[in-house]
Amino acid sequence: MKKTILAALALCQCLCIANAQDVNPFGKALVPDMIADASIILVDGTFYCYATIDGYGRGLETSGPPTVWKSTDFVHWSFEGNYFPSAAEQKYWAPSKAIAANGKWYIYPTINGHMYAAEAESPEGPFKLVRGADKFVLPYSEESTLLQGENRYGIDTEVFIDDDGRAYAFWGGRQVARLAPDMVTLDSITTLTTRRKEYSEGPIFFKRNGIYYYMYTIGGDERYEYYYMMSRVSPFGPYEVPADDLVSTTDIEMGVFGPGHGCVFNDGDDYYFAFLEFGRNSTNRQTYVNRMEFNEDGTIRRVKVTMDGVGALRKVKGPKELKPVVATASSVLVPKAIRYFKDERCRRTESHVPAFAIDGANGSRWMAAADDALPQLTIDLGKCRRIRKSELCFVRPTAGHAYVLEGSTDGVTWYTCGVHADVQKRSPHTDTIRARYRYLRVTITQGVKGVWEWRVY
Repeated sequence: MKKTILAALALCQCLCIANAQDVNPFGKALVPDMIADASIILVDGTFYCYATIDGYGRGLETSGPPTVWKSTDFVHWSFEGNYFPSAAEQKYWAPSKAIAANGKWYIYPTINGHMYAAEAESPEGPFKLVRGADKFVLPYSEESTLLQGENRYGIDTEVFIDDDGRAYAFWGGRQVARLAPDMVTLDSITTLTTRRKEYSEGPIFFKRNGIYYYMYTIGGDERYEYYYMMSRVSPFGPYEVPADDLVSTTDIEMGVFGPGHGCVFNDGDDYYFAFLEFGRNSTNRQTYVNRMEFNEDGTIRRVKVTMDGVGALRKVKGPKELKPVVATASSVLVPKAIRYFKDERCRRTESHVPAFAIDGANGSRWMAAADDALPQLTIDLGKCRRIRKSELCFVRPTAGHAYVLEGSTDGVTWYTCGVHADVQKRSPHTDTIRARYRYLRVTITQGVKGVWEWRVY
């Protein structure tokens, strides 16, 4: 009897440990994928998010393809293919927001470590290089780089057009220059002087109520921070530095480490700060958005960074979402301890339980075991419901997936209700069902064996 009680207590202890490990330490990320260096704009009621695509497993050596996520409500995001075809196989980092000028749209990504200018007829692309042939060679395409001459190295372009129509380009290392009307020729390159002298990248520039704001990063990894200064004269200054010039920093209480390279965007008088977070370390980061507030004198209030998100910024009518009561899977990847880089307080463990695929958080995910040859995820709606459609957000969606989707009323007999054998690059993968089922089951046949989110309507 005593042994039985002790065994039961030991089992309870294991269950408690497992439950503790199943906490999502990554909160409510902006989109269901790993992205960093986000640039967000609002155009005609649609939000566009251009970013570095993380999660490809080779650190600074690689990236995902050029991908623009779109949303009409700031909650439900989607993408289809890539927006810069000739750059799809290149190391594609830190694109600027798309800028409207000359009846076109311009974007300024860092490709293979150099800045380029590209143009398109729409903010969705397809974009092509402004100068030279629309192709890339290593170390750089000589005719096409934004910087010309002997020193062409530069990263993290931010472009701003003032009220008088003059354009400016900012980039890492506190650099700023005028951008000619052709949106590709630089003039009057200047280095801005800031209070903080450490290495800097990821500049953010915007204007509000006649005041110009220049934000710049220092540090990196868990110690990424944003500081700022402001000018009432021009993008070249002179600048004034407020007594408290810190915009964002690690917040242990909120579980946020290294809020770094992102953007500031506005929806009318409401301003928002998007930032990457240390995430799963290296280039396995996610992006979050918080509100940005200002004092009466125009100074920026330090952002209380959280992973809670800002919710819907627009009301959009849509079908009613059906909430699953439980999710089960063919296997579950074992929990993984996240290695910290510079701050030992950043101790996280990522679990990969099926419940994370139906929590609506975007920051957590179900992952199948590495040796699972037929990975399946099943959701139970509790009773038979009429289902209009299914939306699946797979892990590493920019690499593409193929799958089979099935429905069942009893969990025994299954009917195919969605399938494609070819690998398709999008998120979410949407299937129209229009049938009554209690259970849905997806079998991933190609692509990374995991799901960020599964929504059913």
